[in-house]
Amino acid sequence: MNDNSQNDSQGTSLCGITSSLAAKRSRRIKRQVQLRKTINWGSFDDGFPNIFISDVKYMAGKDVIFLGSFHSPEIIFEQLSVLYMFPRYRARSFHFLLPYFPTGTMERVENEGEIPTAKTLASLMSHIPFTTKGPAQITIFDIHALQERFYFSDTVIPRLESAIPLVKLELENVFGSNNYTVAFPDDGACKRFQRYFPNADTIICNKTRNGSKRIVQIKDGNPKGKSVIIIDDLVLTGGTLKECGRILLQHGAISISAYVTHAVFPKDSWKNFVDSDIFDNFWITDSIPHALQLAQHKPFKLLSLCDAIADCLLGYDLLP
Repeated sequence: MNDNSQNDSQGTSLCGITSSLAAKRSRRIKRQVQLRKTINWGSFDDGFPNIFISDVKYMAGKDVIFLGSFHSPEIIFEQLSVLYMFPRYRARSFHFLLPYFPTGTMERVENEGEIPTAKTLASLMSHIPFTTKGPAQITIFDIHALQERFYFSDTVIPRLESAIPLVKLELENVFGSNNYTVAFPDDGACKRFQRYFPNADTIICNKTRNGSKRIVQIKDGNPKGKSVIIIDDLVLTGGTLKECGRILLQHGAISISAYVTHAVFPKDSWKNFVDSDIFDNFWITDSIPHALQLAQHKPFKLLSLCDAIADCLLGYDLLP
């Protein structure tokens, strides 16, 4: 919160459910931003949320930023309940940082009867009320499909950002500029992220299914004698990434690394990568809270979204 400004109503409050990440962001942003841990997340005996924002009048006239996480279905309802109230408590503006949009992989209907839950969640988020400065902004990193921006209504402003520049900088530090080859597990990832690596050699893999068996092949490019980094937006169980790594090694790659923005890994499937004989490095971000735990085990390495979010905010929202 900018308590030293001439007009205190121009201050900024940063609230967050992932407190360690919120603290990093408040330190990184040069304009004075106050991290306030004023939301008490409780529950009634029947399990439904009992939430209280202490000193709620403090946010009146302030630019409020809320760092949320929808990493499990159980917490989405309670966070939506809070999101709807910030504008009603007279926040001057409201910005919702949601690094990971969890239902992004269910964004289309291929068979009649399927429910596109990406649209459902976007509709719920679109009901955040207006503030005195206008509609709320919602920032999401590496959403699974860019067309999902159109699932949000005109009452909010979705801002789709990417964390790929973080890993690009890391690759240059580890391998040197252009001394690595970028591989994509499918055409979709290539179309989405290749533009970030205009000077790097590129390999494209694809997968087909024969019953329950997954077959991964190299569609384009040659990994022989190269240090290869596999790039994608998210990982679930990681089966496709492992198969890509194996096939690249079989075709002569000298080392394999991987990067995903969102390390979802349901049911502790990340343990299948610990002490892997395939991956030298597996870079992830802290878009999901359990990333801090994963980063304590090889081959996982953590790239914090702190700078990416700070740069995003400084580009417009937090200019002096």
